[in-house]
Amino acid sequence: MDLMQSINISASGMAAQSTRMKILSENIANADSVVTEEGGPYRRQTVNFEAYLDRNTGTTKVRVSEIGKDYKNDFKRVYEPGNPYADAQGFVAYPNVSPTLERADMREASRAYEANMTAIETAKQMMVRSLDLLR
Repeated sequence: MDLMQSINISASGMAAQSTRMKILSENIANADSVVTEEGGPYRRQTVNFEAYLDRNTGTTKVRVSEIGKDYKNDFKRVYEPGNPYADAQGFVAYPNVSPTLERADMREASRAYEANMTAIETAKQMMVRSLDLLR
């Protein structure tokens, strides 16, 4: 594999992790949003990746295959009878977002992004070194 291919592979990883960090940021920002335009509380978003073959370069890259909603985890119900968004029993439905989990996922995505950036920097240094040796 040539160095440009490795840079392209790492760049695809960076793009995927960038999208993941954007979605995680949206989740954190909406952790307390009990009303959305669609109605009801904010539902946590998820990001799924897939590997695909880039036919132009013959390399396997990664991309975001889907940005979905988390329907596995229910909304948190908190008893707040005075809240205008409370149901008939006095419970308010809060988003199914755990800020602690989102921050941990954000740290993981950030580390993966940094690892891809380091791989690109290393490939660039190898290219420069190769050119120096050819002189």
